[in-house]
Amino acid sequence: MGAVRKTRIVIPCYNESQRLLPQAFLSALHNDPSLSFLFVNDGSTDSTLQVLNSIRDKYPAQVDVLDLETNCGKAEAVRRGVLEASEGPFQYVGYWDADLATPLDAIDEFCAVLDKRQVDAVLGSRVRLLGRRIKRRPVRHYLGRIFATCASVLLGMNIYDTQCGAKIFRNSTALHMVFASPFKVSWIFDVEMLARFPLVLDASCAEVSANWVEFPLHEWQDVKGSKLRGTDYFKALAEFGTLFFFLKTPVRKAYRRYLQGGGSRPADSRT
Repeated sequence: MGAVRKTRIVIPCYNESQRLLPQAFLSALHNDPSLSFLFVNDGSTDSTLQVLNSIRDKYPAQVDVLDLETNCGKAEAVRRGVLEASEGPFQYVGYWDADLATPLDAIDEFCAVLDKRQVDAVLGSRVRLLGRRIKRRPVRHYLGRIFATCASVLLGMNIYDTQCGAKIFRNSTALHMVFASPFKVSWIFDVEMLARFPLVLDASCAEVSANWVEFPLHEWQDVKGSKLRGTDYFKALAEFGTLFFFLKTPVRKAYRRYLQGGGSRPADSRT
């Protein structure tokens, strides 16, 4: 009898051949047969695809590679990957940054929270507490706090860190609907993604976020070669305006129909 494939993690990759740590992924797969990865090669122009295929060749039962011919951006790569993963026999589906700023051993901790507390999502949170190794450049930290405050106001949720690239969800029809339609923004797609859940569930933000947990990471670090630039914060501010338009104006009703594919029946959070 084969191992139960419990958790699938989507890894978006764009020109990551020099930053990927194949051995870290191989060790995680060896240590947990219920874990699997779906690598999304987002139109890389370097040897990323070859690196990903070499990982798959060593663990073909636990690794798949989705090869996008053209670069679509992280938001679309994550969306395509999570959508495909949500259609599989996995209990939990999440996504993780390819640079492993958040170490892979946190996946087991996230899943333990999902198991024990029976919540719908566990979101990584970079909180600089004593005893934790959160190594973030000061300017990035303080800009991030401003960003998080704006995101909390827009979402109507008390959330500390929307942008951490480590998130795992309970697989459900709601998750599938949240990722079924392309995002309206790219740099702050995590915010739009979280905002979609109350819309597809026809529930209040408070009701939905009551079933989410922010998990203070034990370790996180800025990894050299990050594609995030200072000017991207200005792009993110502009995208807040886009999300405000879709979430806080009468256009919200049309946006909800967009997520539901024209239907009117809300999704189930657990199926």
